[in-house]
Amino acid sequence: MAARGTGTAGTAGAARTTGTADGAPTAGTRSGSRGRRRRTLLAALVASAVIFPVSAAASADVPAPPPAAFAEDAAPHSRYAANRAGLAEAARMAEEAGRTGRAARLRAMEADGTAQFLAFDGRGRGRAVEVLGDLESADRIAVLVPGSDTTLDTYQRFRAGAVALGQRLQAEHPRSAVVAWLGYDTPGTVSTTVLTADRADEAASELAPFLNRLTGMTAPGSRLSLLCHSYGSVVCARTPTGPAVTAIALFGSPGTGAESADELPTGARVWAGRGGADWISGVPHVRLGGIGFGADPVDPAFGAWVFAAGPGGHSDYLKPGTESLDGLAAIVLGTAPEGRHA
Repeated sequence: MAARGTGTAGTAGAARTTGTADGAPTAGTRSGSRGRRRRTLLAALVASAVIFPVSAAASADVPAPPPAAFAEDAAPHSRYAANRAGLAEAARMAEEAGRTGRAARLRAMEADGTAQFLAFDGRGRGRAVEVLGDLESADRIAVLVPGSDTTLDTYQRFRAGAVALGQRLQAEHPRSAVVAWLGYDTPGTVSTTVLTADRADEAASELAPFLNRLTGMTAPGSRLSLLCHSYGSVVCARTPTGPAVTAIALFGSPGTGAESADELPTGARVWAGRGGADWISGVPHVRLGGIGFGADPVDPAFGAWVFAAGPGGHSDYLKPGTESLDGLAAIVLGTAPEGRHA
């Protein structure tokens, strides 16, 4: 792995609160008793069930055509055209089935025939991989990996962050592009699946070969960055990367399942950041019997470079004008200060 500085968590990881809402002992003061750790984790999970409702129900019964099949060397533009046709057909089928909400969301994704999807599957919760920018000429490419409750029904929220990042990058470096990678079945925010790495392991087995294919679609010598939000950081931490991936940014992360950045299967520089008002700071950084994700990526002991993420909350990292968006753009462009806060 490339050498990394540890930096200090500073304001990006400020006020990490690991106690429970009812005044139970914090992580720093627990006696080490396994039973007490389990109770603390359980209390946090119960609190999350109360505070963070599921944002969209699964749509397993929505009819849609099977995804288009492509040869490994298919050019991006042939993929875009076939997937726009798939989107239009999925919208038509959803409308005929009385699923007017899904149909409207699919038509919005189609963007009047201008959308650039490398992959699209309208079945169930859905999958989609969209390119923003000119992929074939770009030499700085950011791949966004989302967290829980990201589906076709919430896609526009995810896409809005990708658009903001793309605009921020191109203002400074026109030869840049963003890939919004909804290439896996994300867990529900309030579910047992969000507490384990099972979905992340499945996602990593899809993301790794996708990154290899993506390298073949971009300009020679292009640099890829993985930007991984929330549960998406668990996905990225399990994804082996080749030399084209030069940076991985974990933000709003509950942990990765690894105890240090050196354990991740990558030679890329690993960054971490957390907004000052991000509720995920209250998630206990423990791992018990496969539940939980262990070490905090913004803790200096983890060994990631820490970027300043500003005062925002869990859903604010890619909002225009934020310190976190500036920090993530600098990581993609290779201009971020090493391990220091602004």
